[in-house]
Amino acid sequence: MSSDRILRAGNRTGIMGLVDRVRYNEILRQGIGLLLVAVCAHFARQGSSLVFAGLAIATFGQVFRIYAAGFIHKNKKLATTGPYALVRHPLYLGNLLIIVGFALAASNPYVWVAVAAFFLIWYPAAIAYEDSKLESIFEDEWRAWSKNIRALIPGRFKMADLKAEGWDTYQSLIRNGELPISLYLGSCGIWLWVISQGG
Repeated sequence: MSSDRILRAGNRTGIMGLVDRVRYNEILRQGIGLLLVAVCAHFARQGSSLVFAGLAIATFGQVFRIYAAGFIHKNKKLATTGPYALVRHPLYLGNLLIIVGFALAASNPYVWVAVAAFFLIWYPAAIAYEDSKLESIFEDEWRAWSKNIRALIPGRFKMADLKAEGWDTYQSLIRNGELPISLYLGSCGIWLWVISQGG
């Protein structure tokens, strides 16, 4: 873990210190999130009436992620347009829609508990860390942009806000890895569908 993540995580020791450091580990957070999608698929209930609705929400979440990722040039340029005119962390909003969609499609209350615990444990820490890091990099530019933009849930929504120049397909799908993520999510969606149909 980098030194700034260690400073943000704090100096607690023992079990709680381990929990702090796990919460601020980006690779673990992403890996557990992807694993949870597979858990949703594996433990989907047969005959779920929410399969279509849940997978539609998850699909929208990934499309939103793909769009947001096309504006990201990590730590080099502050993204403020497109989905970044709605929320400070559109990738996290996409993640929320994806995992909630899969959980709804699975229709398994144990999965819902796991998903809720995941977001409560990891995402407040992730948002706090990202905000702190971006402010330290972009300073007044970040403060001016962020003061009227909520972290995760849009305070307002206008289609015009989503229209922005500068979206880059290669940046989104290849450099920021949305193509393999999309393929993985699509595979999990098919898996969930087959299980929910009694396959």
